[in-house]
Amino acid sequence: MKVSYYPGCSLHSTGLEYGESTEEVCQILDIELEELKDWNCCGAGSAHCTDERLAIELATRNLSTAEEAGLDLVIPCAACFQRFKVAEKHIIEEKKPVIDTPYRGKVPVKHLLDFLSEENIIETIKGKVEKPLTGLKAVCYYGCLITRPPDVTDAKKYDNPENMDDLLTLLGAETYSWSYKTDCCGGSLMLSRPDIVTALSGKLIQKAEEAGADCVVTACPLCQANLDTKQGMMSKIWGRKVHFPTFYFTELLGLALGSPKADSWLKKHIIDPRDLLKSKGLL
Repeated sequence: MKVSYYPGCSLHSTGLEYGESTEEVCQILDIELEELKDWNCCGAGSAHCTDERLAIELATRNLSTAEEAGLDLVIPCAACFQRFKVAEKHIIEEKKPVIDTPYRGKVPVKHLLDFLSEENIIETIKGKVEKPLTGLKAVCYYGCLITRPPDVTDAKKYDNPENMDDLLTLLGAETYSWSYKTDCCGGSLMLSRPDIVTALSGKLIQKAEEAGADCVVTACPLCQANLDTKQGMMSKIWGRKVHFPTFYFTELLGLALGSPKADSWLKKHIIDPRDLLKSKGLL
């Protein structure tokens, strides 16, 4: 199977382990990722806040390239996915400002989690699990942008998504029900308002602990970065050491599929998750 692939800026920088584990998982599953030629930033960081036309044009340039390739377009970053879907709806629904683009909305745009949760791929995963994630207790954190707003994302279960939970359960992990799976972590306010990010991400860590989990699993580089990097500040505010691993779902999928490269991804985390995995006999 071959798909068009848009890694975006984060998977080549702060979310490098997300990108590496995505490529490894897809190789194991015999999925060929054809990276978009000459792709550009989608504008998720700031363009959509400052210039609507620029934001739509940035995304549609990439969408046009994908449409020429004639393959489904897979996007791992939740923020990038959101910008592509906004641009898709803008063009299809002929909204203003009118953008001069050859793109006509003919390419399926899929977030990586949704793509890897499709029935035929799930069947492939079932047959390739080598190291079940037995003993791992996780809460799945989807964040704001993969499912909402549903008129943009086309998500069916936008308030209570379950495909990450289902995937981790298939891999042998125990997933816990909690009411914060689509709450905001602070997103791109990491640099401009770290106090807000610490408060919002801290609430998520607290609620994950209260749910009985020993880790959070996510599918967004912004979410992972906020939850992973702000625990030092949480420790100072709360007066206790906070050490709560946050995984990309692709890292755990790669681990379960028997990839020998898992350690190279996991050591990049600020909150090192390897002791947790070793304690479960998973690493």
